[in-house]
Amino acid sequence: MATVLVGLVSCVPSKKMIYMQGADALNQNPQTIVQDFELKIEPDDQLLITVSSKDGELLEIFGNNQMLGSSGASTTIQEAIGLRVDKNGMIDVPILGEMQAGGLTRAELAESIKKKLIEGEYVKDPVVSVQMRNFKVSIMGEVNNPGVQTITGDRVTILEALSMAGDLTPSGKRENVLVMREEGNRRTTYVVDLTSSEKVWNSPCYYLKQNDVIYVQPNKSIGVKGSSTLSFISASSSILSLVASVLSIISMIIVLKDK
Repeated sequence: MATVLVGLVSCVPSKKMIYMQGADALNQNPQTIVQDFELKIEPDDQLLITVSSKDGELLEIFGNNQMLGSSGASTTIQEAIGLRVDKNGMIDVPILGEMQAGGLTRAELAESIKKKLIEGEYVKDPVVSVQMRNFKVSIMGEVNNPGVQTITGDRVTILEALSMAGDLTPSGKRENVLVMREEGNRRTTYVVDLTSSEKVWNSPCYYLKQNDVIYVQPNKSIGVKGSSTLSFISASSSILSLVASVLSIISMIIVLKDK
C-alpha cells in the first residue's frame, strides 16, 4: 500500500517531460522551413552602421561626424552606442539626414544607405553594413537560470533561448510555455507546446524577435520551489518511503518465522 502511495506522489508522466515528440518522423519525411527568421527593424532598436571604401579619401566628408578609420578599413558613421530608431521608425544619419529604418531588414537598410551615398556622390563604391546592438530576449519562470539573454546574431529559436537559460526545471510546464511579443503598437501572446515537435516548428515564435519575453509556468501538481505544497509532498514522500521500508522488513521477518 505504502509503495503505491509513494508512486502516486513521486511519479510524473514521462510524456509530459519529453521534448519534441514526433521529431523522429522527420528521418523519413523532412519538413520544409517556412518561417523567416530575418528580423525587421523596430522603434527603439539601436543600429551600428559602418561604411567602407577602397578609397579612404572619399570618406573624409564624414570626418566631423564620428567617421573613423582609414583607407580600406571599416568606418562608423555614428558613435559606438549606435543610432537609435525613433518611435516613427526613423534614424538620423550624419550627412544623409533622416531615413526610414522601421520595418526594413538590416540588408534593406544597408542597400538604402548605399544608394543614397552613390546618388549624392559622397562615395562611389561604398560597402555598407548594419548591425543590431540590442537584440535580447527575457526568460522567466521555471528555468534554471532566468534572466535577459543578449543575442549576437539575427537568428535564435525558442529552443536555443531556453537552453541558454539552463533548460526548464522539473517543475516547469513543458506543454504550455508563454511567449509575449510587441510588434508596433500591438502586444501579442503565443503558447508553445514543447512536447510536440509539430507545434514547436509551426509556431510563429519558433524564431524569436527582439524583446520577446518567455515565461515558463510551474506545474500545479508539483508546485514551486519553497512552496508549502512541494514541502508537503517531499515530506510525505519521505515518510511513505520509510513506512514502505519498515513494512518490507516486517514482511521478511514473518516469512522467515513461517519457515
